Amino acid sequence: MKNIVIIGAGGVGREVSLIIQQINELEPTWNLLGFIDDNTDNWGKVINGYSVIGGIDSLEFLSNDTYIVIAIANYEVKKKIVNKVNNKFKFATIVHPKVWIHDYMTVGQGTIIYEGAILTANIEIGNHVIISPKCGVGHDSIIKDYVSLLWNVNVSGNDLIEEGVMMGSGSTVIQGKKIGKASIIGAGAVVVNDIESFSTAVGVPAAVIKVDENKRGNSFEEGIVCNDC
Repeated sequence: MKNIVIIGAGGVGREVSLIIQQINELEPTWNLLGFIDDNTDNWGKVINGYSVIGGIDSLEFLSNDTYIVIAIANYEVKKKIVNKVNNKFKFATIVHPKVWIHDYMTVGQGTIIYEGAILTANIEIGNHVIISPKCGVGHDSIIKDYVSLLWNVNVSGNDLIEEGVMMGSGSTVIQGKKIGKASIIGAGAVVVNDIESFSTAVGVPAAVIKVDENKRGNSFEEGIVCNDC
């Protein structure tokens, strides 16, 4: 079995620990050492049977053959962690055993795919993507790095979801559309037109209500604490 730690002890982290347990029930694969979280209130706690080892600096005490998976949905936070630990550890790809990954699909490192996700033909999924339960991704779609699809998201065929997009629960993008980098699509929204980068769009049909000019330079905030993401 391969040693692994989960970065992020919030809701996503606990869900990932469950997926790991379900993987191990079918075939012993992962030895989960515990959680890494910069929230000092969690240090030393046992969460769902696994200890919170400490903050991100605790990684230096782990063997470099330990795998890590980042169980955080926030784009900026996740990318900062990857940049901090890149080339020091291996990133684990965690896919629920009931999800079918076939030969005409690519899935990047560090990606998490939950039970109930339906993925069809000729799909490209990047690194450090989160695909939540009951999501659907149609043929020829491209999901780039750091995207988070929350519960019940529907990505139709031939869509391009750029880096760092977060699609809220129950949102949909119709066929052949592009959602630009680091955009946020509100829960239940229906995207019927391309969405420019760094936008927030809500409603049916989805309308842009905000464009965040401050993020155009990728000037992410410091820190990696995400208490419940």
